[in-house]
Amino acid sequence: MAEKKIFGITALFKDPDSIISAAKKTSLSGYTKWDVNTPYPIHGMDNAMNIKPSKLGFVTLICGLSGTTIALLLMWWTMSVDYPMVIGGKPFFSLPAFIPVTFELTVILATASTVAIMFAFFFGLPENSHPLHDTDYMKKVSRDHYGVVIEADDPKFNETVVKDFLKSLNPVSIDVIYYPEKETYPIFEPKFLGVLAATAIIVSLGTYLTLNSLMYIEPFNWMMNQDKIIPQSKSEYFADERGMRMPVEGTVARGFIPYPYLGELIPTEVLLNPSISTKAILELGERKFLTYCSPCHGDFGDGDSRLRGQFQNPPTLHSDRARNFSDGMIYHIMTNGQNIMPSYSSQVSREERWAIVNYIRVLQRAKNANEHDVEFAKNINIE
Repeated sequence: MAEKKIFGITALFKDPDSIISAAKKTSLSGYTKWDVNTPYPIHGMDNAMNIKPSKLGFVTLICGLSGTTIALLLMWWTMSVDYPMVIGGKPFFSLPAFIPVTFELTVILATASTVAIMFAFFFGLPENSHPLHDTDYMKKVSRDHYGVVIEADDPKFNETVVKDFLKSLNPVSIDVIYYPEKETYPIFEPKFLGVLAATAIIVSLGTYLTLNSLMYIEPFNWMMNQDKIIPQSKSEYFADERGMRMPVEGTVARGFIPYPYLGELIPTEVLLNPSISTKAILELGERKFLTYCSPCHGDFGDGDSRLRGQFQNPPTLHSDRARNFSDGMIYHIMTNGQNIMPSYSSQVSREERWAIVNYIRVLQRAKNANEHDVEFAKNINIE
């Protein structure tokens, strides 16, 4: 029987002061391959062991900067070079908009890489056969003892000298830890290969039968054979075999009545303004007018378009003809369109169109004030 190989020699202590003192003396004795095990972190242990600052921080820094670089290069390539996109007038490479993604990738790559590298390289994991595992020493230092282990790989290691040194520290007990015997598991024996082949055949047959037979037997096929029509698919129910049907002529959405005067120059019936010129309605009309109407009609309805050279300037909204329009006629023009002006029914809701009508009336009255309006303004000190 081969002689067991020594991993190290351990010493157990009962209180934190003893383990701090033992760590200081072990460090001063010149040992380099040794460690301390405690059931909880002990303040001052780093100084007692004379541990140098960890280089793991540099790993985190490098991985974090790598995440920043990858994120910025990815967004620059995808949104500025390969498929340029203009979003809200921003430049192709809009750094403020890219910061959230850059931050997230930096943090994720830094933390995930740090943990992986810490376990794989600094801790030498995965290590599931460490000599200290399942020893009385490890069970005690995990509960209510404190321990020091000097490994046999230390250049100064000598079994007799190390035992004498540890005894001088007045420990509770000293123990020699050996490397566990390696166990081998032959995998090329006929019995194992037979079990492996049988397992592969059973799993393959089970999978094949499940996906190709079982799933087509009731009730398992109910989810597959549903009475429905998939978009763009053929239908055998209709004569033209089209699965996607046009709505019945005249169909409208529930609670919605289509505008009945589309295509008419002048509505055949008088449209009455259902809104009242409250402060909230006028503020809504002002916002929508400045958004959708002012680029062509001007901020005050004078027809001074900001799109000169692109479209023909519209007439002023302060002409006698425009002021004589009924509220319904102005609403109809916004809904139906007129001349080169398109319909704005898809951009502005019905309530917003009536609010714009009320605001236009305010602009017209302010631009064409009569004597009564001037006197009223003077009386309330409006300049």
